[in-house]
Amino acid sequence: MTTASEPTTYQLIDGKKTAEDIKVEIAAEVEALKAAGQKAPHLAAILVGHDGGSETYVRNKVLACERVGFGSTLLRYEDDITEAELLAKVEELNQNPEIDGFIVQLPLPKHINPDKVIEAIRPEKDVDGFHPMNLGRMVAGLPALLPATPSGIVELLARYNIKTSGKHCVVIGRSNIVGTPVSILLAKNLEPGNCTVTLCHSRTKDLASIVQQADIVVAALGKPEFVTADMVQPGAVVIDVGTTRVEDANRKSGFVLKGDVNFAEVAPKASYITPVPGGVGPMTIAMLLRNTLRAAKGEVYPR
Repeated sequence: MTTASEPTTYQLIDGKKTAEDIKVEIAAEVEALKAAGQKAPHLAAILVGHDGGSETYVRNKVLACERVGFGSTLLRYEDDITEAELLAKVEELNQNPEIDGFIVQLPLPKHINPDKVIEAIRPEKDVDGFHPMNLGRMVAGLPALLPATPSGIVELLARYNIKTSGKHCVVIGRSNIVGTPVSILLAKNLEPGNCTVTLCHSRTKDLASIVQQADIVVAALGKPEFVTADMVQPGAVVIDVGTTRVEDANRKSGFVLKGDVNFAEVAPKASYITPVPGGVGPMTIAMLLRNTLRAAKGEVYPR
């Protein structure tokens, strides 16, 4: 017998559909820009090496650009490119007036310092939202090009009308790409926002007991199926950011994508939950497109 506090059903947070809705909205804005005699936004991507996950992600970005009417450029380099050569390519894109925004796909080869590359991107073209200038503006509550995955998470909460004010949100993982920025966004005096946020990481003691207290769980630590049913309270909202390739001989691809949450165990206890794939992942690309549109329109940094 279940009690009222133990939901028997959960609602799936469909990131794929939500991302498609956002793309339709962006495509309409692009048409309006073109009708007003302005050029379509142009997104460029630099891909170094042949990492399987990066290849797929960048290919999806190119397809998404076509979907919304953006111009796109893909620059590919072998993993023996030097740091100096890559920084020179970044500067070329910085100076190219036809490029409204660009990304350097991570991870990079070990001989290249990713922080140096990120800092070399001009903030107004930093549509990944990783530059210290954009992160600092986000913290200060100023207009910024927000990190794509964290802003995608917040957008999902907004579009599913999930109440966040006064809720306890536990974020597992403190990366500069997801964990730390999403913890900041959810603590802001905004809606969605106004959460009491606990940011957990590898040194957190009694992590499971902390997660058990959460109204909202954001799992972003990169460990497949780390979050299990015993860690989640009934009725929690569960956002799974993980996408790890796990070998699976039964799949044609030879692998299966696993999230940081054991979906089969946790979903029956949740009120809302994101799947993997099809949850947060598509939203990352949608928010990247939104950042590119905002950059092209000069909404954060005047053109």
